[in-house]
Amino acid sequence: MSQGIQVVGIYVRDQDEALAFYVDKLGFRVIADVRNGDYRWLTVQHPEQSLFQLGLFKPGPPMHDAATAQALQSLVAKGAMPALVLIVDDCRASSERLRAAGVEFTQDPVERYGTVDAGFRDPSGNGWKMIEARR
Repeated sequence: MSQGIQVVGIYVRDQDEALAFYVDKLGFRVIADVRNGDYRWLTVQHPEQSLFQLGLFKPGPPMHDAATAQALQSLVAKGAMPALVLIVDDCRASSERLRAAGVEFTQDPVERYGTVDAGFRDPSGNGWKMIEARR
């Protein structure tokens, strides 16, 4: 029997906006988009990682009351959540491609620690580090 982590979720302010960002700008694909009343289970996947999904979840019922949902959205918008990491072959070329697609960077590519990295945020405020894979 195999076991492992299949889905890791992040909070987003608007699932349609997040879906457009992750699919149209980052090139992820939709794996699940299921609704049950106001609740929506939405996951996307990087095209080269078939066993891992990123959940794009909106804080709110049935998991959170209104005050908690507002607090979570505020924390995400401030960039207070831990950064996610995207590994790429060429950080500079990838950042140029993503900028051309409309992604706003918080940090231009910089060489350090034996590689190159850059930073960007999704429309909700979730921070990303894009790191060039070491050769």
